[in-house]
Amino acid sequence: MTTLWKNDKELYEIAKKELFVALVGDILDKMGYLHQFLPPNIKPLNDDFVVIGRAMPVLEADVFEEVGENTNNPIMQKPFGIMFEALDSLKEGEVYICSGSSPNYALWGGLMSTRAIKLGAAGAVVNGWSRDTKEILNLDYPTFSFGGYAQDQGPRGKVIDYRIPIEIDGIRISPGDIVYGDVDGVLIVPKAAVNEAFTGAIEKARGEQLVKKALQAGMSTVEAFDKFGIM
Repeated sequence: MTTLWKNDKELYEIAKKELFVALVGDILDKMGYLHQFLPPNIKPLNDDFVVIGRAMPVLEADVFEEVGENTNNPIMQKPFGIMFEALDSLKEGEVYICSGSSPNYALWGGLMSTRAIKLGAAGAVVNGWSRDTKEILNLDYPTFSFGGYAQDQGPRGKVIDYRIPIEIDGIRISPGDIVYGDVDGVLIVPKAAVNEAFTGAIEKARGEQLVKKALQAGMSTVEAFDKFGIM
């Protein structure tokens, strides 16, 4: 399939300029990917935030002490597990996306955002809370979560692995999938579906502009759908 972009950076620029998440979700529906939106309680901290980039999945787990003393697992002896290693592994254009813990503490914060920005990462999507909300907003770093909640992860959770497949609400997220989110939701576009899904969405977006002009000129919705097949 011939694509309308040369690389990920060009795709992201087109998406931010011409698309919105719902359009890509519509195309995935037609492709047979019917369950790709994350739960609607994962929202941007700022309605204007848009995140798009390749997934860097992170697996979290609950713990019940910050540093385990009587443990058979070396990760349990490290505060936050291997969260720092996961964060430091972020590459330009990637999205830190994590799941696996209970919703009892924050999974993302201001210092993590500062480090991610330095690494050129595209944003963070967490299946749980974030904190340091004002700091993140001042940094203008696209962050999607349940909202702000200050309780710390330290004695309550650890990162136990990263760059592995994870699931959120039954939706599989693998390294290299595209994470695309705006005010209406966060969508996971499987790596194998990226070209077809975004090409279809771009074509639909450009077609919708023709429909909009026709409606503004007085065409009925029935006539517009019959002519363009878009609504």
